[in-house]
Amino acid sequence: MDEQSRTVTERIRREAGGTPAFDRLVAADDRDALARVLTAAEQPLWARELAAYRLGLAGDSRAFESLVLLLNHRDPDRCAAAAHALAALGDPRTARAAAALATNELRVAYALHPVRLLTRLRAPESVPALIATLRRRLVPHDPYRKVALACVEGLGSLADPRAREVLTEAAAHPRLAMAAAAALARLPAV
Repeated sequence: MDEQSRTVTERIRREAGGTPAFDRLVAADDRDALARVLTAAEQPLWARELAAYRLGLAGDSRAFESLVLLLNHRDPDRCAAAAHALAALGDPRTARAAAALATNELRVAYALHPVRLLTRLRAPESVPALIATLRRRLVPHDPYRKVALACVEGLGSLADPRAREVLTEAAAHPRLAMAAAAALARLPAV
């Protein structure tokens, strides 16, 4: 079990409050049993999250929809766990879903992990979504600085020349200036 999985499991263990159902889910080797948790009535959120996380890490696409919902959750720990599992899942729908979440202005408060996931995926959808999301964050008094910074860092990591204009604009914002300059330096020379 990697460190991320250990952290997720311990968080969910605390949330489950020592219920035997938690121990059964952690020990379950049967993917079908885990998948049933995702669709069964009256399952607590922690159980659905644990089942989806484990299925995602196992590469089972039945976890996709649940993980996308968790990627857009108000709890940042759930979002981070979902992003980790989605990256491991390798489902071709992931980048499109992450781009939709990152660019949804009504849910921008929860866009940090979708933005980071897009950077990690390096998919064709990544750069256009990060550019669109960053451009919206460059308005005066925007409260989503962490999302803007994640976009700048992501665009620097992806080093796509299409980002030059928006990164140049970001460099004029004091809170983003250093990260934008570093990102611009990673772009190929003109």
